[in-house]
Amino acid sequence: MPGQPPTFRQPSASERPWWWRLEDAAGEQVEVADYAEQRFGNQGDAESWVGEIWADLAEHGVAAVTLFEHERLVYGPMSLSA
Repeated sequence: MPGQPPTFRQPSASERPWWWRLEDAAGEQVEVADYAEQRFGNQGDAESWVGEIWADLAEHGVAAVTLFEHERLVYGPMSLSA
């Protein structure tokens, strides 16, 4: 809804440009419902998030993650194996 206060709307991709592509062992993108559309305002928040939940992602079949800022590849794939 136009003119809606920021507290009542989802942040836009331009406000949260950092995101992880979740990948299986073959390097194909994986969708994990609980973590779909996770976006972050900065690189540190994105890295902290994946650091906190990497084991849960691995249990859902995620073998690696790749970090993006908008559409720019920052780094990855990074393995989630311990």
